[in-house]
Amino acid sequence: MTITTAPPPTHHTPVALARGFLTGAVIGASLAGIVVGAVIEEVPLFVTGLVLPVVYGLLFFLAGVPRRAREAAVPPRTALAMIESLRAIGGESSDIPVRFDLTVAPDDAPAYRVEITQDINLVDLPDYRPRGILVVQYSPDRPWRARIVKRPTPEWEERAAGARIDSAPKAALVREAPEGCGFGFLVLLGLLLAAAAVILLFRADLFDQDTAAGPPAPSMPSVSSSSRTVVSSSTGTVTVGPDQSLLDKGELRRAVDSLIKGKDESERQALTVVLQERLLSVVFAPTGTRAPRFDLTLLPYDRFPALVEEARTGLGVRSPQTWQLTAESLTGSLVIRVGVTGPEGSASLEADREGAVVRRAPAR
Repeated sequence: MTITTAPPPTHHTPVALARGFLTGAVIGASLAGIVVGAVIEEVPLFVTGLVLPVVYGLLFFLAGVPRRAREAAVPPRTALAMIESLRAIGGESSDIPVRFDLTVAPDDAPAYRVEITQDINLVDLPDYRPRGILVVQYSPDRPWRARIVKRPTPEWEERAAGARIDSAPKAALVREAPEGCGFGFLVLLGLLLAAAAVILLFRADLFDQDTAAGPPAPSMPSVSSSSRTVVSSSTGTVTVGPDQSLLDKGELRRAVDSLIKGKDESERQALTVVLQERLLSVVFAPTGTRAPRFDLTLLPYDRFPALVEEARTGLGVRSPQTWQLTAESLTGSLVIRVGVTGPEGSASLEADREGAVVRRAPAR
């Protein structure tokens, strides 16, 4: 048996590289499963992310049982070693970890160097000093796994007392082969691919949560392609486009129907109605109030265009700029009032619930 250099890098074998890729894949899938499962509230995916590394660790442990059994079947070798240097590396208890640099001198092989860390009791620490000889045990397959024998047999204790060992060169240092760049690259590759696979698999739920959160709120009925209707429990408004007028044939009736659609008779009661060229506003009567009110469906909408026309042309305002129609029943009876303004001043007229004019106030 010759021990002069480190053993072949077992981490570069195909099995070891495959194990590195699989380990990375498990880590990536687990992390992605936990994060994605929490975001999309998918409990099975979240639980799978937690359980996956545990299952993998168990399988990895079980797969290594035969190898560990074979290693345990090989008895350790005993040899003398010389302390090249030692250094305490921490610890607050009675046993502190000490880093040893040893020259190990097997009986049937050349001497080699090894670095080990072992706990030493503070009381026994003075017994370990550079150039001191001690007894170690090591695995013939893994010589870097050396351990100091604190209580050797009388035979080995006698040999250590009279032994002289020459220092092995630093080139004879043996240690476990590093993982290597290839192994680390495959771990990272497996992690990224597995995480990406989980994200792609659940991308629809992950990126479309707002759409999947619930059906969109139903839009309010519109009067026309360029109109806008807003309805609440207390008010309702309809706005038409700049090229339209609520006085156009049928427009006003459609606007009112859009405001009362789905409401029962009690919910169609209004306190006031205000009509302008492109805006209809309604204040609904609160439930249970005793304020004077009227049913929106009973207004003489067909008479509104004629009332507005009379107010604009028959009350002395030759160049009317604005007009407004108001319907209310604050005095007990329904009153429809149309007011116009222009350079000549303001004028108004009033009509009853049938749309018949009962009072005129010309411009002065």
